[in-house]
Amino acid sequence: MRRAQTGFTLIELVITVAIIGLLASIAAPLTETVVRRGKEQELKAALMSMRDAIDAYKDAADTARIDKAVGESGYPLSLEVLVNGVVDKRSPGGGKLYFLRRVPRDPFSDPAVPAGQSWGLRSYESPPDAPRAGKDVFDVYSRSEGKALDGTSYREW
Repeated sequence: MRRAQTGFTLIELVITVAIIGLLASIAAPLTETVVRRGKEQELKAALMSMRDAIDAYKDAADTARIDKAVGESGYPLSLEVLVNGVVDKRSPGGGKLYFLRRVPRDPFSDPAVPAGQSWGLRSYESPPDAPRAGKDVFDVYSRSEGKALDGTSYREW
């Protein structure tokens, strides 16, 4: 009697490799979309936290908790001011008000650029359709030229 040989035939191996290749080609674009969606969520969260900090700074200036010079808008002079803090005039010990722990990075910017410089800045005096930096920070926006999954430009968020 002959013994039965065990193992896979060449055809079985080729079919298995073809199926694995097909599944990998389907999964690759899906993982790219998942990564991009994660970056978009990170961008939205960063913009929201910075805009909340800018609004809190403006509120503190309007309620006289911090010094505001005559003729100034009451918005911070830079993003670093939000991190470094400002003296709270209502604090008996001269404590500081902090608005951000750190300036978040634009997830679509070059990683070599410092986080504070990865954002576009809009001053209070600049129009919304042509934002430009000035003597204060009224708003922040992404400098990315890319389009979001929903078709909008990241710069418009």
